[in-house]
Amino acid sequence: MTDGANSGIAPAAEPRLELIPSRQFTAWLAEHRVSLAFTTYQTGKLFLVGLDALGRLSVFERTFNRSMGLCASGNSLWMSTLYQLWRLENVCEPGEHHNGHDRLYVPMLGYTTGDVDIHDVALDGDSSVWFVNTLFSCLASPSEQYSFIPRWRPPFISKLAAEDRCHLNGLAMSSGRPAYVTAVAETDAAEGWRDQRHGGGIVIEVATGRTIAGDLSMPHSPRVYRDQLWLLDSGRGYLGRINPASGEFTRLTFCPGYLRGLAFVGDFAVVGMSKPRESQTLAGLELDDELAKRNTQARCALAVIDLRTGDLVHELRIEGIVMELYDVVVLGGVLRPMALGFKTDEIRRTIRVGTSALPDQKG
Repeated sequence: MTDGANSGIAPAAEPRLELIPSRQFTAWLAEHRVSLAFTTYQTGKLFLVGLDALGRLSVFERTFNRSMGLCASGNSLWMSTLYQLWRLENVCEPGEHHNGHDRLYVPMLGYTTGDVDIHDVALDGDSSVWFVNTLFSCLASPSEQYSFIPRWRPPFISKLAAEDRCHLNGLAMSSGRPAYVTAVAETDAAEGWRDQRHGGGIVIEVATGRTIAGDLSMPHSPRVYRDQLWLLDSGRGYLGRINPASGEFTRLTFCPGYLRGLAFVGDFAVVGMSKPRESQTLAGLELDDELAKRNTQARCALAVIDLRTGDLVHELRIEGIVMELYDVVVLGGVLRPMALGFKTDEIRRTIRVGTSALPDQKG
């Protein structure tokens, strides 16, 4: 047997991946002193985007199987994966750097939940973790003894069942409590949402269980920011606001892609855009007509939108093997983050010792 170099067979090319910033994207990161973290479940990656010492784009990625929901809080970064929920902790002390990075996120705590299709993840005012358990159509919290603890479910869901009845997916927090959730449809049958992708999307107020808005197409990523409820009307490609009193959805910006992931900094929103996969779930949405009307194609990117004008002012395009994103968070005051995963030996040699609880001993 001969190897590829001598057999006349060319070695397989490395999968192509490019992250291409628009002209002022790096300047925007520098001006706001932020970095971004985003996930793609399609290729199972966590990406951390910042700036190097020369002000150039710095991109760091780690592999986590089916990485999806993200939540950043202080030194912690929570992330859902295929069957686990992880807390990654920054181990760099203030002013300390690791190989030129001012944040080093290390997986420190993991909960095994089983494959319950966790979507959004959030922390409440007591720093307790909530997540959207899409498979069981409920909000839940992790547990040391169980796969999860159910905390809330929509009133129209008659029982906890592993049937993804309404495709509950998004969670908005307000005043430290779960405030609103999004679902693709108000159904109580196994995967019943799949028949209502075009206009069955709803927003539910958690405290009352009341459906406050409808006629959305596969809504995602509800967020309360500056006392307004924002979300993505993903099946139509729009970022906009919901009036909780009237249920009216006011469009702000069309983004050329299937939208998931929404974060804010100052007067700007950061939105994740994906290329719709060739599947029945994402085929035939109104997004297709919106793209055709504008004579453009869906793209995979992070879009920065000015909330004052609705203009898409900056963009980080993602070309190659990554075509779908799920979530994005802003890392405030972070210039150049990195993380450790489980594919290399670095995590074996990264040891952080806490404050000693041993009594003083004199030799």
